[in-house]
Amino acid sequence: MTTPHPVHLLGALFTTGDMREIFSDHRRLQAMLNFEAALARALAREGIASKEAAAAIESQCDANLFSIETLAREGALAGNVAIPMIKQLASLVARNHEKASAFVHYGATSQDAIDTGLVLQLREALEEIGNGLSRISRALVKLVEAHESTFLAGRTWLQHAPPVTLGLKAAGWLSAIERHHARLNQTQEDALVIQFGGAVGTLAALGDRGPAVASALADDLKLGLPDLPWHTQRDRFAEVATSLGLLVGTLGKIARDISLMAQTEVAEVAEPAAPGKGGSSTMPHKQNPVGCAVILSAAIRVPALVCTMLASMVQEHERGLGGWHAEWETLPEICMLAGGAVAQAAAVLGGLEIREDRMSENIEVTRGLIFSEAVAMALRSKLGRSQSHQLLEEASRRAVEKNQSLQDVLLSDAKVREHLSTEEIARLMDPGNYIGSAREMTRKVLSSLDRKL
Repeated sequence: MTTPHPVHLLGALFTTGDMREIFSDHRRLQAMLNFEAALARALAREGIASKEAAAAIESQCDANLFSIETLAREGALAGNVAIPMIKQLASLVARNHEKASAFVHYGATSQDAIDTGLVLQLREALEEIGNGLSRISRALVKLVEAHESTFLAGRTWLQHAPPVTLGLKAAGWLSAIERHHARLNQTQEDALVIQFGGAVGTLAALGDRGPAVASALADDLKLGLPDLPWHTQRDRFAEVATSLGLLVGTLGKIARDISLMAQTEVAEVAEPAAPGKGGSSTMPHKQNPVGCAVILSAAIRVPALVCTMLASMVQEHERGLGGWHAEWETLPEICMLAGGAVAQAAAVLGGLEIREDRMSENIEVTRGLIFSEAVAMALRSKLGRSQSHQLLEEASRRAVEKNQSLQDVLLSDAKVREHLSTEEIARLMDPGNYIGSAREMTRKVLSSLDRKL
């Protein structure tokens, strides 16, 4: 009865097979049916339906017994796919157990099935993303530890600035990823709860048994039990969207850094190579940063989708009109793009090729200009801020105009030589002497991670 999953030509590029499976039509349907089966068991547990009736309903809660084409067609008329699904389910149950069919979807509303079904899908998706973040963190820890003292040019406004360490740069990435991991854990706690309120959120159809059935339902599905139904309070799903939006933004920042460092003229890093990966249809020499491209595409697409989720929060009274519907494809798409970005980041960082020789060479590209701040700071106590800054501005300009190193210009400057010896100037031109607290901050990030573990 089911339809084979359609082949999406670009699906493998932008997300993962697991994420596509989690949010497939088949799994969406099965998640809603899992809600219906759990509801039947909860009704039996509370003595509202018999165990036989619950078993009869549960036996038919199999997506393979349903026609997805029929559900799609009838759902377009009904306004949601839960309505025809429940109709089909009741018909299937009635064939074998007429009385049991009366307890199909008993006390619930279509939004309960759709929202809780989506929560069940989100549980799988967020666990997958969390596992991906763990892989990213492990890769970054190795990078930080291995390159605590690997010097490279710092860059501000895409121009060379004083030196930093690769360890510090990677520690910045790692610190952000760990914040996202903590945020994701909190989001799972907040969002992975049942939706069960009946027509208007009062569970009136269950009389005074509503809270007990809700508790039994939450226990059965191993989901949290909210204080009350949340049909038009959409902050939980919006939190999922915004948390993933923040995560994808950080992954985009990492991908931007890596792709800039991988440019031909820079060549400080390269994505891990693989047969058929990153090639060109016309240029045999190319090794394009495909992983970074996918991550950056997600970072471009996801913010607009997050905006849709935030806009859909403004819903009417007890049941939303349009805002709820806007979530159905939007939130899964955010999850799939985020999952794809996480998987690509884990692969890129796990095999990132580091070219320390190029990092050293690039530090020398400006012939010492990146150390102008170091020299100015050394002179500040003797000449004051303004004069020392002006002196180094002029020296830097002469170095460029005469195609000389800054060190040579300083050695020939009488005013500089009044205060700095040849040895002092040489020391100021050593990147290892002007990385400030980079090592200390890097170790602090690693230490913080050890405490969490």
